[in-house]
Amino acid sequence: MKHASTLSVLSLALLLSACGGEADSTQARGPDPKLPEPQRSLLPSMKIAEPTAWGDQKPTVPEGFSVTAIATDLKIPRQTLVLPNGDILVAEGRGGNAAKLKPKDVIAGYIKAQGNTQVKGGNRLVLLRDADGDGVYELKKVFADNLNAPYGLAFANGKLYVANQDALVSFDYQTGQTQASGAPVKVADLPSAINHHWTKALTVSPDGRYLYVGIGSNSNVTERGMEVEIDRAMVWQIDAQTGAHKPYATGLRNPTALAIQPGTGQLWAVVNERDELGPDLVPDYLTSVREGGFYGWPWSYWGQNVDSRAQPQNPDKVAATIKPDYSLGSHVAALGVAFSIPAMGEQFANGVFVGEHGSWNRDNPVGYKVIFVPFDNGRPAGEPLDFATGFRGTDGKTRGRPVGVTVDPRGAVIIADDLANTVWRVTRNR
Repeated sequence: MKHASTLSVLSLALLLSACGGEADSTQARGPDPKLPEPQRSLLPSMKIAEPTAWGDQKPTVPEGFSVTAIATDLKIPRQTLVLPNGDILVAEGRGGNAAKLKPKDVIAGYIKAQGNTQVKGGNRLVLLRDADGDGVYELKKVFADNLNAPYGLAFANGKLYVANQDALVSFDYQTGQTQASGAPVKVADLPSAINHHWTKALTVSPDGRYLYVGIGSNSNVTERGMEVEIDRAMVWQIDAQTGAHKPYATGLRNPTALAIQPGTGQLWAVVNERDELGPDLVPDYLTSVREGGFYGWPWSYWGQNVDSRAQPQNPDKVAATIKPDYSLGSHVAALGVAFSIPAMGEQFANGVFVGEHGSWNRDNPVGYKVIFVPFDNGRPAGEPLDFATGFRGTDGKTRGRPVGVTVDPRGAVIIADDLANTVWRVTRNR
Protein backbone atom coordinates (compact mmCIF):
# COMPACT_ATOMS: atom_id res chain seq x y z
CA MET A 1 0.00 0.00 0.00
CA LYS A 2 2.84 2.40 0.81
CA HIS A 3 4.38 1.78 -2.64
CA ALA A 4 1.04 2.36 -4.35
CA SER A 5 0.52 5.54 -2.34
CA THR A 6 3.91 6.86 -3.40
CA LEU A 7 3.11 6.11 -7.03
CA SER A 8 -0.21 7.91 -6.80
CA VAL A 9 1.44 10.95 -5.25
CA LEU A 10 4.06 11.02 -7.99
CA SER A 11 1.32 10.64 -10.60
CA LEU A 12 -0.41 13.67 -9.10
CA ALA A 13 2.86 15.56 -9.26
CA LEU A 14 3.30 14.73 -12.92
CA LEU A 15 -0.25 15.84 -13.63
CA LEU A 16 0.35 19.12 -11.86
CA SER A 17 3.61 19.62 -13.74
CA ALA A 18 1.82 19.40 -17.07
CA CYS A 19 -0.65 22.17 -16.28
CA GLY A 20 -0.47 25.59 -17.88
CA GLY A 21 0.18 28.69 -15.85
CA GLU A 22 0.78 32.37 -15.46
CA ALA A 23 2.73 34.54 -17.82
CA ASP A 24 6.21 35.71 -16.90
CA SER A 25 4.81 39.24 -16.57
CA THR A 26 3.49 38.25 -13.14
CA GLN A 27 7.05 38.33 -11.85
CA ALA A 28 7.82 41.44 -9.80
CA ARG A 29 11.41 42.58 -10.38
CA GLY A 30 13.39 45.64 -9.42
CA PRO A 31 14.01 47.65 -6.24
CA ASP A 32 10.35 48.07 -5.26
CA PRO A 33 8.31 45.07 -6.41
CA LYS A 34 4.58 44.88 -5.76
CA LEU A 35 4.06 41.55 -4.05
CA PRO A 36 0.87 39.48 -4.31
CA GLU A 37 -0.93 37.84 -1.42
CA PRO A 38 0.44 34.45 -0.33
CA GLN A 39 -1.14 31.34 -1.80
CA ARG A 40 -1.11 28.11 0.20
CA SER A 41 -1.89 24.69 -1.25
CA LEU A 42 -1.25 21.00 -0.60
CA LEU A 43 1.36 20.95 -3.36
CA PRO A 44 3.09 23.80 -5.16
CA SER A 45 2.69 24.05 -8.91
CA MET A 46 5.51 22.11 -10.53
CA LYS A 47 7.00 21.92 -13.99
CA ILE A 48 9.62 19.39 -15.00
CA ALA A 49 12.61 20.81 -16.82
CA GLU A 50 12.90 18.27 -19.64
CA PRO A 51 16.60 18.04 -20.50
CA THR A 52 17.89 17.70 -24.04
CA ALA A 53 21.30 18.14 -25.66
CA TRP A 54 22.44 21.46 -27.12
CA GLY A 55 23.38 19.73 -30.36
CA ASP A 56 24.47 22.43 -32.79
CA GLN A 57 22.71 25.15 -30.78
CA LYS A 58 24.24 27.63 -28.33
CA PRO A 59 22.93 30.16 -25.83
CA THR A 60 21.61 33.36 -27.36
CA VAL A 61 23.69 36.45 -26.53
CA PRO A 62 23.23 40.14 -27.38
CA GLU A 63 24.11 41.52 -30.80
CA GLY A 64 27.82 42.27 -30.91
CA PHE A 65 28.71 39.31 -28.66
CA SER A 66 29.76 35.74 -29.33
CA VAL A 67 29.50 32.62 -27.18
CA THR A 68 31.77 29.58 -27.22
CA ALA A 69 31.84 26.33 -25.27
CA ILE A 70 35.37 26.30 -23.86
CA ALA A 71 34.99 23.05 -21.89
CA THR A 72 32.55 20.15 -22.23
CA ASP A 73 32.03 16.72 -20.65
CA LEU A 74 32.62 18.11 -17.17
CA LYS A 75 31.27 16.58 -13.96
CA ILE A 76 28.70 19.11 -12.72
CA PRO A 77 30.46 22.49 -12.97
CA ARG A 78 29.17 24.91 -10.33
CA GLN A 79 31.40 27.97 -9.89
CA THR A 80 34.46 29.27 -11.72
CA LEU A 81 37.42 31.48 -10.87
CA VAL A 82 39.69 33.37 -13.27
CA LEU A 83 43.27 33.24 -12.00
CA PRO A 84 45.78 36.09 -12.43
CA ASN A 85 47.35 34.50 -15.53
CA GLY A 86 43.95 33.94 -17.20
CA ASP A 87 43.60 30.25 -16.33
CA ILE A 88 40.12 29.25 -15.19
CA LEU A 89 39.37 26.97 -12.24
CA VAL A 90 36.08 25.07 -12.26
CA ALA A 91 34.56 23.59 -9.09
CA GLU A 92 32.62 20.39 -9.81
CA GLY A 93 30.43 18.41 -7.47
CA ARG A 94 27.08 17.55 -5.97
CA GLY A 95 26.35 17.76 -2.26
CA GLY A 96 23.57 17.60 0.30
CA ASN A 97 22.31 14.77 2.44
CA ALA A 98 19.02 16.04 3.86
CA ALA A 99 16.39 13.38 4.52
CA LYS A 100 12.93 13.90 3.07
CA LEU A 101 10.48 14.98 5.77
CA LYS A 102 7.07 14.76 4.08
CA PRO A 103 5.49 13.28 0.93
CA LYS A 104 5.76 16.70 -0.70
CA ASP A 105 9.53 16.57 -0.21
CA VAL A 106 9.64 13.26 -2.07
CA ILE A 107 7.58 14.77 -4.87
CA ALA A 108 9.71 17.91 -5.05
CA GLY A 109 12.87 15.83 -5.07
CA TYR A 110 11.54 13.72 -7.93
CA ILE A 111 10.49 16.76 -9.95
CA LYS A 112 13.80 18.55 -9.44
CA ALA A 113 15.84 15.44 -10.27
CA GLN A 114 14.21 15.20 -13.69
CA GLY A 115 15.73 18.55 -14.62
CA ASN A 116 19.26 17.82 -13.41
CA THR A 117 22.18 16.09 -15.01
CA GLN A 118 22.57 12.37 -14.35
CA VAL A 119 26.37 12.67 -14.37
CA LYS A 120 28.13 11.90 -11.11
CA GLY A 121 29.69 14.98 -9.51
CA GLY A 122 33.46 15.23 -9.87
CA ASN A 123 34.22 16.54 -6.36
CA ARG A 124 37.26 18.21 -7.86
CA LEU A 125 38.75 21.35 -9.35
CA VAL A 126 39.51 21.40 -13.07
CA LEU A 127 41.91 23.91 -14.64
CA LEU A 128 41.32 25.34 -18.13
CA ARG A 129 44.09 27.14 -20.05
CA ASP A 130 44.17 29.14 -23.27
CA ALA A 131 47.93 29.42 -23.69
CA ASP A 132 48.00 31.51 -26.86
CA GLY A 133 45.00 33.74 -26.14
CA ASP A 134 42.98 32.67 -29.16
CA GLY A 135 39.87 31.82 -27.15
CA VAL A 136 40.42 28.06 -27.39
CA TYR A 137 41.18 26.46 -24.03
CA GLU A 138 43.38 23.64 -25.18
CA LEU A 139 44.30 22.39 -21.69
CA LYS A 140 41.75 20.78 -19.39
CA LYS A 141 43.39 19.18 -16.37
CA VAL A 142 42.35 18.06 -12.89
CA PHE A 143 43.94 20.53 -10.47
CA ALA A 144 42.76 18.80 -7.27
CA ASP A 145 40.39 15.94 -6.54
CA ASN A 146 38.83 14.01 -3.66
CA LEU A 147 37.13 17.17 -2.41
CA ASN A 148 33.73 17.26 -0.68
CA ALA A 149 31.25 19.00 -2.97
CA PRO A 150 33.41 22.08 -3.69
CA TYR A 151 31.47 25.21 -4.63
CA GLY A 152 32.82 28.65 -3.73
CA LEU A 153 36.25 29.72 -5.01
CA ALA A 154 38.54 32.66 -4.21
CA PHE A 155 42.18 33.69 -4.63
CA ALA A 156 44.22 35.84 -2.22
CA ASN A 157 47.40 35.77 -0.15
CA GLY A 158 49.08 33.42 -2.65
CA LYS A 159 46.42 30.79 -1.91
CA LEU A 160 43.39 29.27 -3.59
CA TYR A 161 40.46 29.05 -1.20
CA VAL A 162 37.76 26.44 -1.75
CA ALA A 163 34.46 26.20 0.13
CA ASN A 164 33.57 22.53 0.37
CA GLN A 165 30.18 21.65 1.79
CA ASP A 166 31.79 20.89 5.16
CA ALA A 167 34.92 23.06 5.39
CA LEU A 168 36.79 26.02 3.97
CA VAL A 169 40.19 24.82 2.73
CA SER A 170 43.17 26.35 0.95
CA PHE A 171 45.91 25.35 -1.48
CA ASP A 172 49.22 27.14 -1.92
CA TYR A 173 49.34 28.50 -5.46
CA GLN A 174 52.03 29.81 -7.76
CA THR A 175 51.14 31.45 -11.07
CA GLY A 176 51.08 28.92 -13.87
CA GLN A 177 50.58 25.90 -11.65
CA THR A 178 48.37 23.25 -13.30
CA GLN A 179 48.07 20.85 -10.37
CA ALA A 180 47.91 21.27 -6.61
CA SER A 181 51.27 20.68 -4.98
CA GLY A 182 49.78 19.06 -1.91
CA ALA A 183 46.65 18.23 0.05
CA PRO A 184 44.29 21.04 1.01
CA VAL A 185 44.77 22.74 4.38
CA LYS A 186 41.66 23.32 6.49
CA VAL A 187 40.99 26.97 7.30
CA ALA A 188 37.69 26.46 9.15
CA ASP A 189 34.95 23.90 9.57
CA LEU A 190 31.61 24.89 8.05
CA PRO A 191 28.12 23.81 9.20
CA SER A 192 27.42 20.52 7.45
CA ALA A 193 24.80 18.63 9.47
CA ILE A 194 21.80 17.75 7.27
CA ASN A 195 22.86 20.26 4.54
CA HIS A 196 19.40 20.83 3.11
CA HIS A 197 21.12 23.74 1.34
CA TRP A 198 24.65 22.44 0.88
CA THR A 199 26.30 25.05 -1.36
CA LYS A 200 28.84 27.27 0.36
CA ALA A 201 29.35 30.53 -1.55
CA LEU A 202 32.69 32.32 -1.14
CA THR A 203 34.42 35.61 -1.75
CA VAL A 204 37.36 37.49 -0.22
CA SER A 205 37.84 41.04 1.06
CA PRO A 206 39.96 43.32 -1.16
CA ASP A 207 42.88 43.17 1.30
CA GLY A 208 42.70 39.38 1.62
CA ARG A 209 42.17 39.55 5.37
CA TYR A 210 38.66 38.11 5.49
CA LEU A 211 36.79 35.40 3.65
CA TYR A 212 33.02 35.53 3.42
CA VAL A 213 31.04 32.28 3.22
CA GLY A 214 27.34 32.01 2.42
CA ILE A 215 25.59 29.25 4.39
CA GLY A 216 22.03 28.26 3.49
CA SER A 217 19.24 27.17 5.83
CA ASN A 218 18.41 23.57 6.67
CA SER A 219 14.75 23.94 5.73
CA ASN A 220 12.23 25.94 3.76
CA VAL A 221 10.84 27.71 6.81
CA THR A 222 12.08 25.93 10.00
CA GLU A 223 10.05 22.72 9.55
CA ARG A 224 13.05 20.81 10.98
CA GLY A 225 13.12 23.03 14.06
CA MET A 226 15.27 26.00 14.96
CA GLU A 227 17.98 23.92 16.64
CA VAL A 228 19.21 22.68 13.24
CA GLU A 229 19.40 26.27 11.97
CA ILE A 230 22.19 27.30 14.34
CA ASP A 231 24.95 29.02 12.31
CA ARG A 232 22.85 28.78 9.15
CA ALA A 233 20.92 31.16 6.87
CA MET A 234 23.74 33.66 7.16
CA VAL A 235 27.07 34.89 5.88
CA TRP A 236 30.14 34.12 7.94
CA GLN A 237 33.22 36.31 8.08
CA ILE A 238 36.35 34.15 8.51
CA ASP A 239 39.83 35.41 9.35
CA ALA A 240 42.08 34.06 6.59
CA GLN A 241 45.04 33.66 8.95
CA THR A 242 43.44 32.14 12.04
CA GLY A 243 40.20 30.60 10.79
CA ALA A 244 38.25 32.44 13.49
CA HIS A 245 34.73 33.22 12.33
CA LYS A 246 31.68 35.25 13.28
CA PRO A 247 28.25 35.84 11.78
CA TYR A 248 28.55 38.81 9.42
CA ALA A 249 24.86 39.03 8.45
CA THR A 250 21.89 36.80 9.25
CA GLY A 251 18.37 35.99 8.07
CA LEU A 252 19.52 35.20 4.52
CA ARG A 253 17.72 31.95 3.67
CA ASN A 254 20.16 30.69 1.05
CA PRO A 255 22.95 33.08 -0.01
CA THR A 256 24.19 31.19 -3.08
CA ALA A 257 26.77 33.60 -4.51
CA LEU A 258 28.81 36.49 -3.10
CA ALA A 259 30.81 39.30 -4.71
CA ILE A 260 32.73 42.38 -3.63
CA GLN A 261 31.80 45.62 -5.38
CA PRO A 262 34.87 47.19 -7.04
CA GLY A 263 35.94 50.52 -5.60
CA THR A 264 33.76 50.30 -2.50
CA GLY A 265 34.61 46.95 -0.94
CA GLN A 266 30.89 46.43 -0.31
CA LEU A 267 29.76 42.80 -0.03
CA TRP A 268 26.81 41.76 -2.23
CA ALA A 269 24.87 38.51 -2.43
CA VAL A 270 22.17 36.77 -4.41
CA VAL A 271 19.75 34.91 -2.16
CA ASN A 272 17.20 32.17 -2.87
CA GLU A 273 14.06 32.77 -0.85
CA ARG A 274 11.39 30.45 0.58
CA ASP A 275 8.83 28.33 -1.27
CA GLU A 276 5.19 27.25 -0.95
CA LEU A 277 3.63 30.72 -0.86
CA GLY A 278 2.61 30.63 -4.51
CA PRO A 279 4.23 31.00 -7.94
CA ASP A 280 4.96 34.71 -7.44
CA LEU A 281 6.29 34.64 -3.88
CA VAL A 282 8.88 35.03 -2.49
CA PRO A 283 11.28 37.00 -4.73
CA ASP A 284 14.82 35.74 -4.94
CA TYR A 285 16.99 38.81 -4.63
CA LEU A 286 20.23 40.71 -5.08
CA THR A 287 21.31 42.77 -2.10
CA SER A 288 24.17 44.57 -0.45
CA VAL A 289 25.03 42.81 2.79
CA ARG A 290 25.43 45.00 5.86
CA GLU A 291 27.63 43.89 8.74
CA GLY A 292 25.31 42.94 11.57
CA GLY A 293 22.26 43.14 9.31
CA PHE A 294 19.23 40.84 9.57
CA TYR A 295 17.28 40.04 6.39
CA GLY A 296 14.12 38.34 7.64
CA TRP A 297 14.37 34.57 7.42
CA PRO A 298 12.39 32.80 8.73
CA TRP A 299 9.97 35.29 10.29
CA SER A 300 9.46 37.69 7.40
CA TYR A 301 10.23 38.17 3.73
CA TRP A 302 11.02 41.16 1.51
CA GLY A 303 11.32 43.40 4.50
CA GLN A 304 8.57 43.12 7.07
CA ASN A 305 6.05 40.85 5.33
CA VAL A 306 5.29 38.34 8.09
CA ASP A 307 5.46 34.61 7.34
CA SER A 308 2.91 33.04 9.67
CA ARG A 309 4.42 29.56 9.17
CA ALA A 310 7.49 30.39 11.26
CA GLN A 311 6.64 29.55 14.86
CA PRO A 312 6.93 31.02 17.36
CA GLN A 313 6.58 34.43 15.81
CA ASN A 314 9.24 37.05 16.53
CA PRO A 315 7.94 40.63 16.12
CA ASP A 316 11.23 42.16 17.25
CA LYS A 317 13.12 40.37 14.49
CA VAL A 318 10.51 41.37 11.93
CA ALA A 319 10.84 44.99 12.98
CA ALA A 320 14.63 44.78 12.55
CA THR A 321 14.50 43.23 9.08
CA ILE A 322 16.36 44.97 6.25
CA LYS A 323 14.56 45.00 2.92
CA PRO A 324 16.74 43.67 0.07
CA ASP A 325 17.95 45.99 -2.69
CA TYR A 326 16.60 44.30 -5.81
CA SER A 327 14.03 41.61 -6.63
CA LEU A 328 15.09 39.11 -9.29
CA GLY A 329 11.65 37.46 -9.42
CA SER A 330 10.31 34.48 -7.54
CA HIS A 331 11.85 31.02 -7.96
CA VAL A 332 14.44 32.03 -10.57
CA ALA A 333 17.06 30.29 -8.36
CA ALA A 334 19.91 32.76 -8.70
CA LEU A 335 23.21 30.89 -8.20
CA GLY A 336 25.82 33.25 -9.60
CA VAL A 337 26.78 36.92 -9.32
CA ALA A 338 29.71 38.93 -10.68
CA PHE A 339 30.38 42.64 -11.11
CA SER A 340 31.07 43.80 -14.65
CA ILE A 341 33.92 45.88 -16.06
CA PRO A 342 34.10 48.53 -18.84
CA ALA A 343 35.61 45.97 -21.23
CA MET A 344 32.14 44.39 -21.52
CA GLY A 345 30.91 47.40 -23.49
CA GLU A 346 28.88 50.47 -22.60
CA GLN A 347 25.53 48.70 -22.13
CA PHE A 348 26.99 46.12 -19.75
CA ALA A 349 29.80 48.12 -18.16
CA ASN A 350 28.21 49.07 -14.83
CA GLY A 351 26.28 46.41 -12.96
CA VAL A 352 26.22 42.72 -12.16
CA PHE A 353 25.68 39.53 -14.11
CA VAL A 354 23.42 36.99 -12.38
CA GLY A 355 23.18 33.30 -13.26
CA GLU A 356 19.62 31.99 -12.85
CA HIS A 357 19.40 28.21 -12.58
CA GLY A 358 15.65 28.22 -13.18
CA SER A 359 12.43 27.28 -11.40
CA TRP A 360 10.87 23.89 -10.78
CA ASN A 361 7.85 25.10 -8.79
CA ARG A 362 5.98 27.31 -11.26
CA ASP A 363 3.64 26.20 -14.03
CA ASN A 364 5.32 28.74 -16.27
CA PRO A 365 9.08 28.34 -15.73
CA VAL A 366 11.26 31.36 -15.06
CA GLY A 367 15.00 31.88 -14.87
CA TYR A 368 17.13 29.56 -17.03
CA LYS A 369 19.31 32.45 -18.18
CA VAL A 370 21.99 34.95 -17.29
CA ILE A 371 20.76 38.48 -16.74
CA PHE A 372 22.46 41.82 -16.22
CA VAL A 373 21.28 44.18 -13.49
CA PRO A 374 22.41 47.74 -14.31
CA PHE A 375 23.78 49.95 -11.53
CA ASP A 376 23.71 53.73 -11.11
CA ASN A 377 25.55 55.54 -8.32
CA GLY A 378 26.59 52.21 -6.89
CA ARG A 379 23.07 50.76 -6.63
CA PRO A 380 20.82 48.59 -8.83
CA ALA A 381 18.72 50.76 -11.13
CA GLY A 382 16.20 49.92 -13.82
CA GLU A 383 14.97 46.74 -15.42
CA PRO A 384 17.25 43.71 -15.77
CA LEU A 385 18.59 42.92 -19.24
CA ASP A 386 18.83 39.46 -20.76
CA PHE A 387 22.45 38.56 -21.44
CA ALA A 388 22.51 34.84 -22.19
CA THR A 389 19.24 33.03 -22.92
CA GLY A 390 18.02 29.94 -24.74
CA PHE A 391 18.98 27.53 -21.96
CA ARG A 392 15.30 26.63 -21.92
CA GLY A 393 13.95 26.77 -25.45
CA THR A 394 10.56 27.75 -26.83
CA ASP A 395 10.01 24.02 -27.42
CA GLY A 396 9.91 23.54 -23.64
CA LYS A 397 13.16 21.58 -23.68
CA THR A 398 15.97 22.54 -21.29
CA ARG A 399 19.45 22.50 -22.81
CA GLY A 400 21.36 24.06 -19.96
CA ARG A 401 21.10 25.59 -16.51
CA PRO A 402 23.41 28.48 -15.55
CA VAL A 403 25.09 28.42 -12.17
CA GLY A 404 28.21 30.51 -11.50
CA VAL A 405 29.14 33.57 -13.55
CA THR A 406 32.62 35.11 -13.53
CA VAL A 407 33.92 38.18 -15.32
CA ASP A 408 37.29 37.70 -17.01
CA PRO A 409 39.31 40.97 -16.79
CA ARG A 410 40.23 40.51 -20.46
CA GLY A 411 36.59 41.11 -21.38
CA ALA A 412 34.47 37.96 -21.12
CA VAL A 413 31.76 36.40 -19.00
CA ILE A 414 32.37 32.79 -17.97
CA ILE A 415 29.18 30.74 -17.37
CA ALA A 416 29.09 27.35 -15.65
CA ASP A 417 26.25 25.19 -17.04
CA ASP A 418 25.61 22.25 -14.73
CA LEU A 419 23.00 20.52 -16.90
CA ALA A 420 25.04 20.38 -20.11
CA ASN A 421 28.25 20.01 -18.05
CA THR A 422 29.75 22.81 -20.10
CA VAL A 423 31.56 26.08 -19.45
CA TRP A 424 30.59 28.89 -21.84
CA ARG A 425 32.59 32.03 -22.62
CA VAL A 426 30.79 35.15 -23.87
CA THR A 427 32.92 37.89 -25.48
CA ARG A 428 32.41 41.15 -27.33
CA ASN A 429 33.08 41.06 -31.06
CA ARG A 430 35.94 43.35 -31.96
